[in-house]
Amino acid sequence: MAKANITRDIIHRQIKERGALGFERHYHVTDPFIRRLGLEAELQGHSGCVNCLEWNEKGDLLASGSDDQHTIVWDPLHHKKLLSMHTGHTANIFSVKFLPHSGDRILITGAADSKVHVHDLTVKETVHMFGDHTNRVKRIATAPMWPNTFWSAAEDGLIRQYDLRENSKRSEVLIDLTEYCGQLVEAKCLTVNPQDNNYLAVGASGPFVRLYDIRMIHNHRKSMKQSPSAGVHTFCDRQKPLPDGAAQYYVAGHLPVKLPDYNNRLRVLVATYVTFSPDGTELLVNMGGEQVYLFDLTYKQRPYTFLLPKKCHTSGEVQNGKTSTNGVSNGIHLHSNGFRLSEGRAHGSPQVELPPYLERIKQQANEAFACQLWTQAIQLYSKAVQKAPNNAMLYGNRAAAYMKRKWDGDHYDALRDCLKAISLNPCHLKAHFRLARCLFELKYVAEALECLDDFKGKFPEQAHSSACDALDRDINAALFSKSDNAEDKKGGGPIRLRATGRKDSISEDEMVLRERSYDYKFRYCGHCNTTTDIKEANFFGSNAQYIVSGSDDGSFFIWEKETTNLVRVLQGDESIVNCLQPHPSYCFLATSGIDPVVRLWNPRPESETLNGRVVVDMEGASQANQRRMNADPLEVMLLNMGYRITGLTSGGAGGSDDEDSSEGQVQCRPS
Repeated sequence: MAKANITRDIIHRQIKERGALGFERHYHVTDPFIRRLGLEAELQGHSGCVNCLEWNEKGDLLASGSDDQHTIVWDPLHHKKLLSMHTGHTANIFSVKFLPHSGDRILITGAADSKVHVHDLTVKETVHMFGDHTNRVKRIATAPMWPNTFWSAAEDGLIRQYDLRENSKRSEVLIDLTEYCGQLVEAKCLTVNPQDNNYLAVGASGPFVRLYDIRMIHNHRKSMKQSPSAGVHTFCDRQKPLPDGAAQYYVAGHLPVKLPDYNNRLRVLVATYVTFSPDGTELLVNMGGEQVYLFDLTYKQRPYTFLLPKKCHTSGEVQNGKTSTNGVSNGIHLHSNGFRLSEGRAHGSPQVELPPYLERIKQQANEAFACQLWTQAIQLYSKAVQKAPNNAMLYGNRAAAYMKRKWDGDHYDALRDCLKAISLNPCHLKAHFRLARCLFELKYVAEALECLDDFKGKFPEQAHSSACDALDRDINAALFSKSDNAEDKKGGGPIRLRATGRKDSISEDEMVLRERSYDYKFRYCGHCNTTTDIKEANFFGSNAQYIVSGSDDGSFFIWEKETTNLVRVLQGDESIVNCLQPHPSYCFLATSGIDPVVRLWNPRPESETLNGRVVVDMEGASQANQRRMNADPLEVMLLNMGYRITGLTSGGAGGSDDEDSSEGQVQCRPS
């Protein structure tokens, strides 16, 4: 972060009181603060794991819920326990929320006993008990615009809505996921958009995250009740539980096709936490069994692996490597069988030279690549890409580093970078070839073969290179593999949308919604999320400048949002960090996990030179977490017992012959 003189801003804030909010937002969380973040205090009072934390709106109270079935309200600024009460639950508490506009008097809890309780803190009494769920309640959500209303998500697959103005002690089902995904689906988390409370995001079993328009759902049900023929339906006149347009799905484009492989390795994909950015334009998801993903709700994009249209584009629809229809701009020609490069040897515009300081960053990245420091190379290329987003070479180089590192999702990010590089420079030879390799690694074997054939036609001098021959052999071996053919063809539907083992439980409506899913904007790697299903990831800073997430290794990770670069790792628990809740207006963070304490973090004075909680080897911690995520359950158990796993590597076998420090001949020897 560039150095800044804040004197003028301080004076402006004093003279114009209206500038105070802008000042606070701009300097709320800054890079120097992140670099000095350290442990301030430990709040002791619980006797079990602390599974949930919640700040009040002002930020002067912090509530916690625990396996001990108690909730505690703290004064975090003075490290004092203000109130402790037994909630009446008979099992672990998983969620705690202050009810908006209640003067911080009403607290809501959800627990593993399938119950939702409402408490009056002034008299330390439970005033409402709801027992409508039939499985563990994992999350509670509230909305400022609806002060008497809240929602719950539970492992019975239901999202329920509560209105404390009603006399009834029951709730209503807002969304029933079992109608779409079968009886085994479990809802794990939910959140309401802070800027438009009509939108509710839900995370559940599987890789898809769902965004619902609550207003449309209610209007649809009112119209059904008012319709004279509401109770009379024929076999063909099936009433949809949700109206068209009321739901929108989001998914990391590579995950659906990876499901069979993950299931075979007993690796579960489940959204453990969802949250909106402060301005409501972005959705952050901690995907259990995978990485952290950020989805842009304004500038949406389809998953690249979904872009397999059933109609051929005419040659006139592709100009300068960009498709002019359907809003797709991939730099390649998509047709009925997959990917095709634009015809002919196009003459792209000359590459714009980088400014000297970015050229230095690129050279540093190339040197890191040559030393097989893949993550360091990726972070340097990402830093340069943020400053020069229209430089094809940077995307091509970063794609090469992703392909060498081979962490979960790296080949898909490499594919995205290849497509971006080709759209910027249709003559980018290496990006064309790497695209074919990425498609193959992502199990799009037929598309990879066609992409490779088109590459040979576009660059005939490379048609018989060792790299092309090796990829050709890999593709043909996969095409003739009986197991691959059986996996591709069974079920009668696209592999990216099927539910393995329970395809009959997926409704047609669900298939359509999945087909219309949107892809992620950013991906954040380094943490591990496989052991618990309540692990959070959050925006940090009023302008959402940073991303924070807990991890199975007892650390929590902090990334720059825009570059996705990891900037800080701190040891937050002896076992697992599950909860991270940033203060609403200060650079102040509350965390909890398996330890029966709440830890508070803020920027430490510069005079404090030692910080024993800092994980210095962030790269080593990230690699260990990638191994942990790919280990089988027995290996994870041994790792938790202190044994070292040596059978899996973090990626990047082979030499650095794929480095792109010079834009010459293709030297992509498959590893």
